[in-house]
Formats: sequence, C-alpha cells, structure tokens
Amino acid sequence: MLDKLDLIEKRYAKLSQLMAQPEVAADSQRLQQLTKEKAGVEGIVTIYQQYKANSKELAEMEALLNETAEADMVALIKEEVGKLKQRQDDIFQQLKLSLLPTDPNANKDVIVEIRAGTGGEEAGLFAADLFRMYSRYAQSKGWKVSIINSNRSEIGGFKEIIFEVKGKGAFSQLKYERGVHRVQRVPATEVSGRIHTSTATVAVLPAVEEIELNINPDELKLEFFHSRGAGGQNVNKLSTAVRISHLPTGIVAACQDERSQLRNRMKAMALLRARLFDIEQRKQSESIDRERRIQVGTGQRAEKIRTYNFPQNRVTDHRINSTFHNLSQILDGDLDEILKTLSTKEQVRQLEATLS
Repeated sequence: MLDKLDLIEKRYAKLSQLMAQPEVAADSQRLQQLTKEKAGVEGIVTIYQQYKANSKELAEMEALLNETAEADMVALIKEEVGKLKQRQDDIFQQLKLSLLPTDPNANKDVIVEIRAGTGGEEAGLFAADLFRMYSRYAQSKGWKVSIINSNRSEIGGFKEIIFEVKGKGAFSQLKYERGVHRVQRVPATEVSGRIHTSTATVAVLPAVEEIELNINPDELKLEFFHSRGAGGQNVNKLSTAVRISHLPTGIVAACQDERSQLRNRMKAMALLRARLFDIEQRKQSESIDRERRIQVGTGQRAEKIRTYNFPQNRVTDHRINSTFHNLSQILDGDLDEILKTLSTKEQVRQLEATLS
C-alpha cells in the first residue's frame, strides 16, 4: 500500500509541475483535466505526508530512547512514543479508507421496495415485519420514512410496499439490504405447529433529483384512479392515486398513499426517476424486470442473503457467514452491527481490488 501511495504522491507533484507550464495554462480543457485529477488525490497525499512526518518523528524518539539512561527522561520518551504509535495507527487507518473508491450515491436518500416472495400470506406478514424493521432503524438515525405505494394483504401484511427514506447516509447504509430475505417460523395460522419458510425481496434505489436525470414529458403517460385498500375496495371517492408510465421503457410507477393528487404525482415521479437512474447506472439494455432480478432475484428460497430463524432466535447473514442471536432486537431496528460488518467486508474487498 505504501508503494502505491509513493506513486500517488509523485503523480501529485508531477501534476503541479504540469499545471505551472505556460502551454498547459493556455489550454483550458487540459488545465481543467489536470486540476480535477489533482483535486482527486490531494486529500490522500495530505494524509500520506502526515503519515511520513509522524514516522520520522517516531523514529527520532525511538533513537533518543536508546541513547537515554535517565529514568525520568526514559519515562517521558516512552509516553511520547506511545502517543506517536497510536497516532501512526490512526493515520494508517485513514490512509486505507482514503484509497477506497467513493460512492457518488452514498449520501443520497433512498427508495426501498419490499415485495412478498414465496410463502403466501406468511410472506406478506414477513414483508410487513421488514418494513417495520427499516422504519425503526430509520427512526434511530433521525431519518424520515414516507410511503409511496402499498398493497396490503387480507390479514394485515404487504404484498408490496414502496417507501422513501430521507436522511444523510441513508443509501450508504441501506444498500446492503437489497436481496432475498428468508424467514423460518411457525405462522399464527398454523395449527399443527409446523415451521414454515417464506421469503420477501428488498430492492434499494438511490433517490434522484430532477437535474440528475432528464425525462422528456412527452414520453410519459399519466393515469389517475381511486386509492384502494386491503381487499381492493375503494377508500377514496376522488381520483387522487397516480400511475405514471415511461413509454420508451415500459416502466410504471404509482403512488396512492397521499390524499393529494399532486403529492402522489410527485412521489410517483421520484420512484420513476430512481428506477430509470438505476438502469442507467448499470448500463444495461434489459427490461425493468431484469433490473429487479439483479437486486432481488426471483424470490426463491435458495437466493437468500439473510435468514431470520425464530425457533433458534438467530439471524444469519450469508454474505458474511455471520450469525447474530438477537433476532427480536434486529427486527426492532437494531441493524448497526450487521451493517457495520457488511460495510467492513466491502471496504476490505475494495481495498484489495485497489491495491491489486
């Protein structure tokens, strides 16, 4: 890693030399490219220079320690050496993190889509449990949750629920939740006490501002209809619910949870932008169904990323091969330990890729 940092520092110095040349200064496009490249590594170089300065000071203090016989001085020098070593470790950790590629979506709000998978009504109840889990987690972070669209089942679960989470760092945390979640428990409707396995799929999309994605209004089809509740009955006499279709791609976004048609339209547009942006980021030409499967699969049990086992009071995340024995707390929104472990694994993977 230090060899790579040496190369970055040399490149930084070379960029400074190039930018000082008259012919480069006269070429605005070339100067802009060099300025951008220099700004991209300036933070890393600053930390690396701190690391080298601290290393030099530490070496000097250790050399002084070997030359000193006075007990009082030895104690003082050892104390200073300890501080410098701790600072060296701290700076080294900063260096490792500074080499990681930055996620441009990290601080964005997110749109989360939860859908019942295999397991019938029990899968719908599990989808409701996941929505509650994310709502509680968002609450603990001071984030705001707003439902965009939902389709309730007869017994109180969700066939589908789509909601927005607004808060700094929401995407950087919740992005690890996308995939198939599996639950193993005895349903309330099971009289024989037999354990059932059900699934729900979770998709997490970064929310997109209008200026980030240009959508031609002529390519949109707007439809207005009555909001519906569980069982399909109309719950609103006015046509406040909104469905927006993007004609070139066939993507449809709907919102019916607000009382105002305008607010439903705004939320449906936010969902549509997020879905289109997701496709653009992945640079694929497949249909939206294919895009959803990349994140959540088909909902089959074998594609699980995490299992919630009620009889054994455990949650197992299969991506990190880790088991947590606090199922009730996790379903109550205590996701920090799991997400931190996932984040650390991702950072290690990215660092290895960067240094390879």
